[in-house]
Amino acid sequence: MIAAAEAARRGSDVTLFEHNEKLGKKLFITGKGRCNITNTAGKDEFFNNVARNGRFLYSALDSFSSADIVELINREGVKTKVERGDRVFPESDKSSDVIKALASNLKKSGAHTELNADVEGIGANNGFIVCVNGVKRRFDRVILATGGMSYRSTGSTGDGYRFAKSLGHTVNEPRGALVPLETNEDWPIRLQGLTLKNVTLSAYKGGKRIFRELGEMLFTHFGVSGPLVLTLSSIIADAPEGIKCFIDLKPGLEAHELDKRVLRDFEENTRKQLKNSLGALLPMNMIPVIIELSGIDPAASVDSITREQRRSFCELLKAVPFTVKRAGKLDEAIVTRGGVSVKEINPSTMESKLVKGLFFAGEIMDVDAFTGGFNLQIAYSTGFLAGRSAGGE
Repeated sequence: MIAAAEAARRGSDVTLFEHNEKLGKKLFITGKGRCNITNTAGKDEFFNNVARNGRFLYSALDSFSSADIVELINREGVKTKVERGDRVFPESDKSSDVIKALASNLKKSGAHTELNADVEGIGANNGFIVCVNGVKRRFDRVILATGGMSYRSTGSTGDGYRFAKSLGHTVNEPRGALVPLETNEDWPIRLQGLTLKNVTLSAYKGGKRIFRELGEMLFTHFGVSGPLVLTLSSIIADAPEGIKCFIDLKPGLEAHELDKRVLRDFEENTRKQLKNSLGALLPMNMIPVIIELSGIDPAASVDSITREQRRSFCELLKAVPFTVKRAGKLDEAIVTRGGVSVKEINPSTMESKLVKGLFFAGEIMDVDAFTGGFNLQIAYSTGFLAGRSAGGE
């Protein structure tokens, strides 16, 4: 939508082909339906959140920043707010308001939109022949902004990869990014539905720490998910199997402070069994799991627990272990990793280095970032730059 609008404003006659029955179908489900529009992080912090090929995005982000998308949304009558982690949302918490704003901007630009448009193929021959719903149509320039292959029900079916390949481009294997993780252990499955907030997740490979971050995670029917886990999944995407992970349930307390806290709880429940004395320390459904991992008899009275057992228990609370069995599949991913090789795209214009007049924008390219509005901003920025470049010739 942004690419088409910008190209039209540059004086070009623009047609946007939308495969779905309405615009912005994938945007509708982002941010759990609230639409995490963008992230206001500074440039350095932004690039720290790009998992792959961040350098490719310098020109795009300079041409259209997070401030620019917020200004556009506000100009169309949608107020925004900034929440934890510099994440920007509509004040209404409705992604539909953001889609309406982008659609309004598109309409005002003069670009034409055709819904239910099934693009069957694209050929390059003194311009481009685009076959739409069985009819061949000629264009001078083409922008491919078809997305990746995650959330296929929203229209991200991978057609863009097929078009790019047919035009001679290299497509790096599409794989899931920002996916849940399956664990070797079964105890996370027993906690299905439980969300942990303000915990620290650490991950190690070959004894070396490769990730450590404070945030939120949740347990699923096959392992773990949530913002912390999704970010980790992108970092370990090449080889997730066997990664050792640890959850610090009490990151705000040093080991000795936690020991004092547990000792105080024990003293207040001195005649109770261990399983009945941890309600102030842990979520109720997590208590039996943690006791089992500790190896202490859940029926043991608190006053019978030794100092060594208590300290061992505290160490467990600071590092609850699990091991990654495998990462989720592409159809479980929030974004797609892989896609059209950025080596074959001019980062200053988003134009193909192989086919004159062919441009790319968004997730179809081999660029992906962590959660927090970064992937959407990459889509806006590359869309804007592609539209400006294609429409301004």
